[in-house]
This record gives sequence, C-alpha cells and structure tokens, in this order.
Amino acid sequence: MTADGLLLVDKPAGWTSHDVVARGRRLAHTRRVGHAGTLDPMATGVLVLGVNKATKLLTFLVGCDKTYTATIRLGQATITDDAEGDVTASYDASGVTSDAVATAVEALRGDIEQVPSAVSAIKVDGVRSYARVRGGDEVKLQPRRVRVSRFDILAEREIASATGTLRDIDVEVEVSSGTYVRALARDLGAALGVGGHLTGLRRTRVGRFGIDDCTPLDELAAMADRDEPLPIIGMGEAAAAQFPIRRISDQEALDLRHGKRLSRRPEPVELSAAITEAGELVAMLDESRPVPVSRVVFPA
Repeated sequence: MTADGLLLVDKPAGWTSHDVVARGRRLAHTRRVGHAGTLDPMATGVLVLGVNKATKLLTFLVGCDKTYTATIRLGQATITDDAEGDVTASYDASGVTSDAVATAVEALRGDIEQVPSAVSAIKVDGVRSYARVRGGDEVKLQPRRVRVSRFDILAEREIASATGTLRDIDVEVEVSSGTYVRALARDLGAALGVGGHLTGLRRTRVGRFGIDDCTPLDELAAMADRDEPLPIIGMGEAAAAQFPIRRISDQEALDLRHGKRLSRRPEPVELSAAITEAGELVAMLDESRPVPVSRVVFPA
C-alpha cells in the first residue's frame, strides 16, 4: 500500500491540477489523492499532492504563502489576463520607461485590494466564474485583501509586434494565498495605460517546500514503471517542515484520538502539529485558546 504523506510534483505546462491529481491516483494506486492549491494549465512548478491520510493535511497547506517567477507582457490585454486568452486590446508600449514600471510595481506591493481574474475558479451563484465568462456573461468579482510581500523586477526587454512595441518584464513575487499573479499583470498594465497579461508563470515555493523538493511528473511515471517507491514525504516530516511542533507522549496521542484535550502550552500558537517522539503526526491543534482544540485528528 502506498504510504500516507505528501508528493511534491513539478507540474508540466498544459496540465490542469486535476489532471495531475488523476495521474497521481494511478501512480499511487489510491483514489485518496488531492492537491493544496490550483495551478493554471499554462503554469508550471510546485504542486503539493496529499496521498491517503495526508489529504486531510492539505487544508492547512492551502493557506501557505507562495513564490512565483513570471513574465508580464505590457502592450496587450487578454480576456483571461494570460496568454491562453484572446487579446482584447493592443497598445504601443515603447514609451513605458523602467522608472515608470518600478513606480507601478511599488504600488502593487504590500497589502492591497485585488479583483480576481474573471476567468477563475471562484464561484458566482454556484457557477465557476470562468464558466460564466465562456458562456458570454459579464462577470464582476468583488475585490479581496491580499498581500504581496515581494514583487521584484528581474529583467526587461522590448519586442516588436504588428501593433507596436511590446515590453516583457520578468518578475519574482511572493504572495499570500488567494493572490492571482495574472491579476497583478493585468493591474500593472492598467496602471501604465498599456494593458498587460502573463506569458509565463512558474510556482517555485509553497510554504517551505521549494521547486528543488519536487519531482517532474514524467520522472514519477518512470519510477512507477520500474516499481520504485514514490518519493512521498511522511506526514510527520511534512508537518514538521511547515508548522510549529508540539511533541506529545504515546499516552497523549491516545488521549487525542479518544477526544480528550491536551494541557495549555506556555505560549499561544494559532496552529501546531502534535507529533510523537517516534515522528508520527497525530493531530493539528489550535493552541491560540486557553485549552488547545484539535482541528483534525489522524487515525492510527
């Protein structure tokens, strides 16, 4: 039986996150596989899969900060805010200076109100926003508070086109969960008056898991063909890498699994991982209250 834990995949372009989950189920020989945060088909990079019991751990990983490298094209706006959508407007971006780009980027750092891309998985009256847009509806999503901790410009270059000069900006961003990098591209282009969209996106980090921790999907398939075990990170190790640890005894583990609560810890912690000395993850705890509360308890 495939072990419980996390499988870190370097997602290829052209695959949906659901496609990767479906392949993960076949490779792991289990239906119990999920992911901790969608990547658009165009995007590549870190996709965290939970296998078997670890699907319940994914809830706590979804909210982790994420890091991306991306290429923003100034001079064109698209219906999807990325290269997969039709161009809705074209401009000559030859007059856009590096100083103007830097000033516009600065305004998109920190805590901002961001309107998500209309072609997104957000539900509007029970229907995905992207489905409404593709059906011809005009969708206006409400802004949400997000944090852009880092928005660094790595390189800039001009590209000639039939409509004038385009300008590509390579960037690296570190953002809170729920931030749309496509929307950052759109808003940067709008601020500069020349439109903008993403032409490339790669997720390089989810929480403390980086791209170097991931295995390309084709390599995972080759490992399965050779009957080699998949590089699954055990639940205890995975939780310890992301969250504060509360070491518990075997008796405390038994108590948690019987619905009992642990004693208060000296300093409050919003979320911690209750792990035995043997490294077994028993529960995720809310220790921000006087008496710790189990958010989820994992069966033995």
